[in-house]
Amino acid sequence: MAKVTLITYTPNPDQVVAQAARLCYSPDSIEEISENMSPEQSARMVDMLAGMGHDSPTEHASFTFGIEGVSRSFLAQITRHRIASYSVRSQRYVSEGNFEFVIPPEIDAIPEARREFLEAMEDDRRRYEKISGLLMQKQKQRLLAAGKTEKQAESAAHKLANEDARFVLPNACETKMICTFDARSLKNFFALRCCNRAQWEIRDVAVQMLRLAQKAAPALFRTAGPSCVRGACTEGKMTCGRAQEMREFFSHLADPQ
Repeated sequence: MAKVTLITYTPNPDQVVAQAARLCYSPDSIEEISENMSPEQSARMVDMLAGMGHDSPTEHASFTFGIEGVSRSFLAQITRHRIASYSVRSQRYVSEGNFEFVIPPEIDAIPEARREFLEAMEDDRRRYEKISGLLMQKQKQRLLAAGKTEKQAESAAHKLANEDARFVLPNACETKMICTFDARSLKNFFALRCCNRAQWEIRDVAVQMLRLAQKAAPALFRTAGPSCVRGACTEGKMTCGRAQEMREFFSHLADPQ
C-alpha cells in the first residue's frame, strides 16, 4: 500500500484563504482584517466561498505531500494534474537493478497470476542488469579513450547506462515523489481521483491525501471529494450508482482512525 505524508502546508490555511477573500471586499488594512477575523469567521467565509464557487482565494494555501510505494503507472496518472509541482526519484541517477514493485490487488488475489507476475518482475530485473552491464562497459571504454580518469569514466558511464537500460523497466516499478498543490488544484484532484471510477492506486493515494488535508484545513476541505459528496454524480451513464455510500464514507474520513 502507498504511504502518504503531509510534509508541510501554509500555516493557518483556512484563515489565509478567508483573509484573502475578505480583502477583496473590505476597505480595512490587511493587518486589521487579520486581527478582526476569528477562526469561526474564517470557517464561515470559506464555506461562503465554496457556495459561491469563488475559488481563486483558495490558491493562496499550498500543501506538500510525500508519496512512497507507488508505481510508475501511478506517476503517469498524477502528473496529468498539471497545476502542481513534482519531484520524482530519477531512473537516470538511481540504479534500478533491484527495483521494488507494486502488485495490483486483483493479480495478488489469484495465486497463478501472482506467480506469473513475480516471474515477470524477476525477468525484468535480470534483463535490466544485463543490459546495464553491457552499456556500462561500452560507455566506460569510450570515456577512457576520450581521456577521462577511471573514476570519472566510471561515474559518467553509470548514468549513461541507466539512461537506456531503464527502457526495459515495467510500469509496476516502484517510485516515490514529493508534490505540491495549491488548495484549488487539490480540490479538483480530489473530485476526479477520489471517485469510485478512478483507478485503484491513485484513488487510494487521493483518499489518504484528502484525509490529511482535512485535518490541516477542515473548512477548506470539508466538502472535498468526488462530485457526489456535494450533490449529484457528474459521471452520467458511467456512474457507479453508490452515491449514498460515498457520502457516508467521506463524511467520516477525518474521524480518528
